[in-house]
Amino acid sequence: MSRRRVRRLNQLLREELSRLIRREVKDPRVGLVTVTGVEVTADLEHADVFVRTVETERDLSEMIDGLRSAAGYLRHALGKELHLRRIPELTFREDRSLERARRIEDLLDEALGPERGRHGDGEGEDGGAGD
Repeated sequence: MSRRRVRRLNQLLREELSRLIRREVKDPRVGLVTVTGVEVTADLEHADVFVRTVETERDLSEMIDGLRSAAGYLRHALGKELHLRRIPELTFREDRSLERARRIEDLLDEALGPERGRHGDGEGEDGGAGD
């Protein structure tokens, strides 16, 4: 399958899973979940579904357990909605990209110190123009 088709399928699955989880999943462990991305293998056998939550009082691992228990239902619903020949096995994972970005920011702050604050936004003393 071409990269472009896989990218489109990833987007389609992300949108449809977001809708299904919000409207159809009744498991009390699953609260306000955001599907941030889907990565389907080229053979369409597996899909990693990345999720986040804004609910700080909820345990994300408990939410993921709830999503895992709903995976069969979600696959069945995707099959009915999308009319694909093959619906991938769904694996739910915590999206840690925000934490990684914060860690990189912290490391840059440590390494560059005061220089980062002065030039990090691209508007240094010369207005951000290159030399």
